Amino acid sequence: MDARPHDEAVAALPGGPEPFAGRGPELAALRAQAARPAGGRCRLVVVTGRPGSGRTALALRFARSQAGDHQLLWAELTAPDGTPAQPGAVARALLERLGAGPATGLPDRQGEDPACGQLREALVGRSVLLLLDGVADAEQLRPLLPEEPRCLVVAVTEGPLTGLAERFRVDPVILRGLDEAAAVELLTALVGGTRVSCDPVGAKELVEACAGRPAPLRLMAGWLRERPKAAVPEAVGALREAEDDPLRAALLLRYRALPVAQARLLRMLTLAPGQRADLRTASALAGCPAPEAAAALHALAGAELLDVEPPAADGTPRYRVPGRLHAELVTLRGELDRPAEQQLGRARLVERLVRLVESARALLDEDAAGAPDPLPGPLRLRGAAHAAQWLAGEREVLLAAAEEAVDRADLDGSAGRLVSSLLRALPAVGEPAAADRYRLHGLVLVLAERQGAPRRAAAALLNLGDLRAAAGQWEAAAAHYRAAAEHARQPLDEPARARAVEGAAECYRALGDPVRAADWFLRALALRQALDEPAAQARLLARTAEAHAAQRRFEEAAREYRAALALLRRLGDERGTTVVTAALERLRG
Repeated sequence: MDARPHDEAVAALPGGPEPFAGRGPELAALRAQAARPAGGRCRLVVVTGRPGSGRTALALRFARSQAGDHQLLWAELTAPDGTPAQPGAVARALLERLGAGPATGLPDRQGEDPACGQLREALVGRSVLLLLDGVADAEQLRPLLPEEPRCLVVAVTEGPLTGLAERFRVDPVILRGLDEAAAVELLTALVGGTRVSCDPVGAKELVEACAGRPAPLRLMAGWLRERPKAAVPEAVGALREAEDDPLRAALLLRYRALPVAQARLLRMLTLAPGQRADLRTASALAGCPAPEAAAALHALAGAELLDVEPPAADGTPRYRVPGRLHAELVTLRGELDRPAEQQLGRARLVERLVRLVESARALLDEDAAGAPDPLPGPLRLRGAAHAAQWLAGEREVLLAAAEEAVDRADLDGSAGRLVSSLLRALPAVGEPAAADRYRLHGLVLVLAERQGAPRRAAAALLNLGDLRAAAGQWEAAAAHYRAAAEHARQPLDEPARARAVEGAAECYRALGDPVRAADWFLRALALRQALDEPAAQARLLARTAEAHAAQRRFEEAAREYRAALALLRRLGDERGTTVVTAALERLRG
């Protein structure tokens, strides 16, 4: 068995809510489905239910029970704000957690992201349980499903995954409210036995008011804990007075009892990238000292208003705004926080990330110039090892922060600094994945076009074209190179334009289109002649000759080869002379 030890495997999962009550039949159904023969592919079980039904808690409970037989991997497929993740992005994250190395290649604009195939291949021969939370639909899930019979996929979703039922014989475990006995057991464990046992009728009424859903029950249990003298019927009355969905009503009751600073921090955390936060990001968003932010995060998690995530690589506690609460918290933020305050919080966050990235780069590269001023003690990176650990562990959060800052289009200066810092810093912890570099250069392009900076736009397009060409995506690469050539016209940037035109020509050559290849090689040749670059001219003459020969235009091909030979001999390039002479002889033969 290749599974990791039980404790290490369980540590790979986020912490689920405790205590856990009920769901015996549902757990039994999951175990029964997981034990069915796989039929040459992975086994798939599905947990579905409304937000607040405890579907993730059940899936985590089940996954932990399987830790002795499987390596456990977890991924969130939908952000709390409802944005679904691309399957390729999920696959890249899972490959890293699996220890299979970074994914290679770029997602194709029309086909499957190669990272999905690499994940499926990496899972062959392994016994892995994939807990995929927040699955949006079958199309998002399908590319992530391995063909390995020893693998088990637990998909957590709000609705049915239409299209997978027949192939995988999926019988979703549908969660409704807890049965009365289990709900009262949960309430007793959370509040304490005396108040519940003294008023069993009131306890049952509270369960009914919460529709048996664990999330509002847990919130109302917290409401009672904060009011030691309150009787259970008071909680029932407060909840029913709201005349609202029990989860929303319970959230508002808990929220209104928060200290002002904690309530504001909770609202501002909805602005964090991916709605994830630690003391570094939370203190920036709220504009408060790091120890105060750390204490507030801990308190909000204790009140079950934040979910606890696995800690960062350096041990820093991490939290996330629960998807079940996100929409209401965004509404509260819109009502209570002025747009200027929200923008200021986001600006502080982006600039904090710039300083952290630059600090990491300075620690990792002794020759790096312009190290920023040291951050306050609790925020500081404590050496090169810590910097490398932080930068690698927070890479996806940093990329998401850069993308969000660019998308909002109101902090372009800060966003540009973050993108530039990431492009400089990420190579210090290993060659960045092509997909990450593509994302960053794409952001450079957006900013450059928005700011009317054609030279920067052309440079970004050249980098994007190079990445597509390296991935063998020639049509997409050619489109980037053509766009770069246009941007290099105004203001005139002949070297960039020459490189772009030659890049497009190479793409047409790779596509087996000698007509367009010859046309674009000749355009590039004219530009290199204007720049007086004889070595490049010789290379382009040989390429043009090759394209002519492919069209059976042998006289033109011979002429271009002879011109290339003359340049190479003048330059004293013996190797080039040998290669072109051989090509000319083959043409004559």
